[in-house]
Amino acid sequence: MKVTVCLIQDAPVFFDKTKTLEKVEELTRKHASEGCELIVFPESFIPGYPRGFTFGAKVGSRSKPGRELYSKYHENSIDLEGADLKWLENLARDVNAYLVLGVTEKRKENGSLYCSMLYLSPTDGLLGVHRKIKPTGTERLIWAEANASSLVSFQTRVGRLGGLICWENYMPLARMSMYRKGVEIYIAPTADSREGWTATLRHIALEGRCFVLGCNQFFTKSMYPEEYQTLLEGEPEDLCRGGSAIISPMGEVLAGPLFDTAGALIADLDLEDIIPSKMDFDVIGHYARDDIFRFDIPNQPETLQEQGPLNPKA
Repeated sequence: MKVTVCLIQDAPVFFDKTKTLEKVEELTRKHASEGCELIVFPESFIPGYPRGFTFGAKVGSRSKPGRELYSKYHENSIDLEGADLKWLENLARDVNAYLVLGVTEKRKENGSLYCSMLYLSPTDGLLGVHRKIKPTGTERLIWAEANASSLVSFQTRVGRLGGLICWENYMPLARMSMYRKGVEIYIAPTADSREGWTATLRHIALEGRCFVLGCNQFFTKSMYPEEYQTLLEGEPEDLCRGGSAIISPMGEVLAGPLFDTAGALIADLDLEDIIPSKMDFDVIGHYARDDIFRFDIPNQPETLQEQGPLNPKA
């Protein structure tokens, strides 16, 4: 089965949820009309990855302006219990494409923010949410940690989907949690624009024998609203060079890496390439050695089987 996938490497309208949703719609409609069946956006595309921000925090103290900035970030984050979700579900349905969207999500049940990856189906709406289980470094100031119930995977009509966000992909057991679900299209939105990140994506593909979609923003300091420019003194102009890439189950680069520009990477994935790639190595099959190793993830959900009626590509 062949699937046409698209990675969006672009910048949000920073800290403006409404305008960024409009940009998501514009880009989604454009590439869906070109035949893309799965469209992926970067980590925290809504309302933006706050690179370079300190939120007025240092060990032992926090500032009032920093708390006010956090409140602004919270205000513009995605609420899955409100109109934001219905809007996104309608978009996926209208364009007849699957969307995987990186957002900062606010949860009313505890008031916290999470770095989340939304899986949206054109027939079933929101399939589920992966929330980052371990924010990296200072990210822990603004994003809470999720538990194993967030290690989700989905059987869809474009393949079995799953994945992790940014440096979660350096956690071997987190990766294994995806491999054990038989993920065929492994989605890895990120904020890491180092050239070495391509090697990480290739390693995951070779280890998991799956297609890997690594999606990042392209963002410069000048793209921040003027009111935030003073917070970024000393930061380089090129804050995030991108580096999005699409990798085959044999570790071959099918598209990208794309650096230093906004754009879209598009590739046709043949899911039948996965089986022959496992002939000599299969991390969950003949290479697993279950007689030696034990691996258990309490509370990880079963793979969700999509329920909606067949909705072939228009």
